[in-house]
Amino acid sequence: MTDAPADGLPDLSETEADAVHEVELGIEWLRRAHGDLLGVHHKTGHAFDHFDEAVSLLAAAGHEDLADALLEDHLTSGVVDDRWTYDLVESFESGIYDDLNGFERRVREAITDGQRHVVERQQEQRWERRAGDEQATGETTSGDE
Repeated sequence: MTDAPADGLPDLSETEADAVHEVELGIEWLRRAHGDLLGVHHKTGHAFDHFDEAVSLLAAAGHEDLADALLEDHLTSGVVDDRWTYDLVESFESGIYDDLNGFERRVREAITDGQRHVVERQQEQRWERRAGDEQATGETTSGDE
């Protein structure tokens, strides 16, 4: 990596910028997956709260056999291969999630001096320059004349 130009952004080749951007996008999608997994965890917990309430109601209605079956066969078992959703969340977080977040930081440190969203910052600067140029000349690219 060469020294940062006057705009404060690192001087990257197009390929470097694209590579870092793809890693950042991958992390963003992994964060979405994490959120979805948390959603599964929370929704499963809410479903089990309802089933737990059903245990009491089934027993109160005289259906102890159904209440016992719901409690013993379903509520005490795991959700996926006898694993509970909190365990899946923890495994995801301490595995691929932590690993790839660390890798993304490593990539940024090696290529962008740790800066995030360099491609977006470059785009922002191009738009600001264009807006300044249009304002100075009185021209517009919107086509609304």
